Amino acid sequence: MSTPNVSGAASPPTGATAASRVFDALKQDLIRGRFAAGEKLAIGSLKTRYQVGLSPLREALNRLAAYGLLEQVNQRGFRVPPLRLDELDDIADLRSQLECMALTQAFQNGDAEWESLLLAAHHRLRRADERPQEVEEWEQAHLRFHRTLLAPCGSPWLLRFIEQLHDQFDRYRRLAPPNPEVREVLDRQHGELVQLAMERRIEQARALLDEHIGLSHGVARGACSAS
Repeated sequence: MSTPNVSGAASPPTGATAASRVFDALKQDLIRGRFAAGEKLAIGSLKTRYQVGLSPLREALNRLAAYGLLEQVNQRGFRVPPLRLDELDDIADLRSQLECMALTQAFQNGDAEWESLLLAAHHRLRRADERPQEVEEWEQAHLRFHRTLLAPCGSPWLLRFIEQLHDQFDRYRRLAPPNPEVREVLDRQHGELVQLAMERRIEQARALLDEHIGLSHGVARGACSAS
């Protein structure tokens, strides 16, 4: 929201604020597959689409390139990265390693408040499961669940790396053909992870999380086959 100035009128957003707004909006559009893999982005169209000037737009594009969701072309333009099976395999492998590490630390550090938050996050995810037509509602509930599961791990850098990998992974997963049978298993595993968290059964939870990521990885690989 714009901040009122002393005269009562709304001040225009600063360059930094505009760049952050476009970064967030474009990041979500890239993850959701609103742009085709390999597509070169037209600066003029982006300025119109996101209602932003050239300077904050370029700042947002450079940040997204550093984040890995865009590729810079000839030092001037930007394109959406192509879908690469070897890249997806690497992302999934790193996700499993880092998330299992964070899960162990979360189980060791988590308290009663974390348990309550995790139960609430799982409840919201189950409610979203009942409305499959509300795709974005489910996606946000799913993201909050996994964030809550790992939140007490105690390492902001580890969580930051995991979130970046999760975003990269989701770009593939959301472009893959749906697999209702696997989705049913994945949904059930969320509840099993909660139960294991309540009981602090670390080894079983690590094995289940590794399987969970592996099943989702199998679905996401379909994006490369379909492209």
